Amino acid sequence: MRIFHLVPIAAPDDPNWDNAANHGTVSVCAHSPADARIVAAEAETDFLDISAKPGDGTTTDFASAFRNDKLYTVQEAEEADAEPSQRGLIRRD
Repeated sequence: MRIFHLVPIAAPDDPNWDNAANHGTVSVCAHSPADARIVAAEAETDFLDISAKPGDGTTTDFASAFRNDKLYTVQEAEEADAEPSQRGLIRRD
């Protein structure tokens, strides 16, 4: 597995931010750039995780800003601090 940084690339006034929140730069351990988007989206709070639901059994994972390539880009980390071994969120900046 590798370390990836998801970095916001859209301007703060970009209308795409109206549908999803800007979480700043997020680092994850994942298998690929596509998997990095999924890992970051899974780290967000979903409506199924809180009492306010849009409908029974409805998830909001698909609406994550991390899945939108107009809002976030995925960059593989160049530094090799340690060999990542567990898939998941590393940090939010």
